[in-house]
Amino acid sequence: MAKIVAVLYPDPVDGYPPKYARDSIPVIDSYPDGQTAPKPEAVDFTPGELLGCVSGELGLRAFLESQGHILVVTSDKDGPDSAFERELPDADVVISQPFWPAYLTAERIAKAPQLKLAITAGIGSDHVDLNAAIKHGVTVAEATWSNSISVAEHTVMQVLALVRNYLPSHEWVTTKKGWNIADSVSRAYDLEGLTAGVIAAGRIGQAVLRRLKPFQVTLAYTDKHRLAPDIEEELGLQFYPDIPALARNVDVLCVHAPLVPETYQLFNEELIGTMRRGSYIVNTARGAIMDTGAVVRAIDSGQLAGYAGDVWYPQPPPADHPWRTMPHNGMTAHVAGSTLSAQARYAAGAREILEAWLAGKPIRDEYLIVDGGKLAGTGARSYTASGNGSSPGSTGL
Repeated sequence: MAKIVAVLYPDPVDGYPPKYARDSIPVIDSYPDGQTAPKPEAVDFTPGELLGCVSGELGLRAFLESQGHILVVTSDKDGPDSAFERELPDADVVISQPFWPAYLTAERIAKAPQLKLAITAGIGSDHVDLNAAIKHGVTVAEATWSNSISVAEHTVMQVLALVRNYLPSHEWVTTKKGWNIADSVSRAYDLEGLTAGVIAAGRIGQAVLRRLKPFQVTLAYTDKHRLAPDIEEELGLQFYPDIPALARNVDVLCVHAPLVPETYQLFNEELIGTMRRGSYIVNTARGAIMDTGAVVRAIDSGQLAGYAGDVWYPQPPPADHPWRTMPHNGMTAHVAGSTLSAQARYAAGAREILEAWLAGKPIRDEYLIVDGGKLAGTGARSYTASGNGSSPGSTGL
C-alpha cells in the first residue's frame, strides 16, 4: 500500500464541477518530435474536464483506491502547519503542478523518509530540490511535452496583446463604455518587422519561434546548446551566445529558461537597462527570473513598453504585489499550461507514471528527471547537478 499526496490548486469559486464551454477536445496522439502522448492503461475522467483542482483529483482516486492505496488531495501547501507539511512525513509519492507548486525543499525531503517518487503533473520540476532528491534516492518524473504547446500558444497571445495594446483597447469598450480610438491606438504597433528573441529554445521555445515566424518578424534566440544548422536555416534564426547579447538586440523577448541559481533575478535594472527602449518582455518561465521592482521601474520610466507573463514571485502573489497594478501589464495567474486540453494530457501522464512505478516497471525515459540517485532521461539533458543547486544543461523542458 502506498500513500500518495497530491497538492492541487483550489476549486472554482462558484463550485465544482463547472459548466464547460465545449463538449469535447481534440485528441492529440503525438508531439512535434514524435513522442507519443501519455498512454495509461485507462483513465477515469472525460478529457476536457477540470482535473487540476482539488475536486478534479487528476482523475486518480478510483484507480488508486481500487488497488488499496491512499490518496490525499489538498491545496493547503505553505507553512509549517499546512496540510502538505502534516501529510508529507509518511508519504510515498508527492504529486504537484508548476501552477501551484508544493516546494520539495531539501528540508522537506529530509523529513519524508518514505518518499520515493515526486511527480510533476505538467512540465518543469524546479520546485523539487534535485540535489536532495539525488541524495535521498527519490525518483523525480514529469509529464514531458504535455503542456508545452499550451504555454507556447499563451506566450504568442501575450506578445500580441502587448504589442497591439489589446487589453487597454478592450477596456475602453467594456469597463469604460467608451469608443476611444485615439487612446487605444496610441500605444499599438504591428508585430511585423520587429525582432523577437527567445531565451532557451527547447520544446516551448522552439514552438514559440515556429508560431511567431508567420508574423514576418526577425527571429533570434540564445541557448546553452546551439540548435542544429538546418533548424536555424528553416526558421531564419539569429543565434546570440548569451542572454545579455540577445536582450539588447531584440524588441520582444520571450523567457523560457528554468529557474536556477544562474537565472535567479537575472533581469535586474542593469540588464533591462541595456535593452532597446520600448521593448516588451513576456515571461512564462518563472517569476523569480525577474527582479520585481526593476520591472516596475522600467515600465514606469518607459524603458519597457510592456510586461506580460504567467508566473510570479512569490506565487501566489500577495494582494499588493506591484505587478497586479503596474501599467501596461498583461499578467495571468499561471494558467498557460493548465488549459482543459493540457489537463487531459498531464493527468493521463501522471497516471501512466504511477502505473509504472506501482507495478515496479520502468518509467518512460522521457518522463524521468532523477532516477537511481542521478539525473536521468530528460533531466540528464536539461539539468546539471551540483552542490549549489540544479542548473540547466540544455533546454529540453
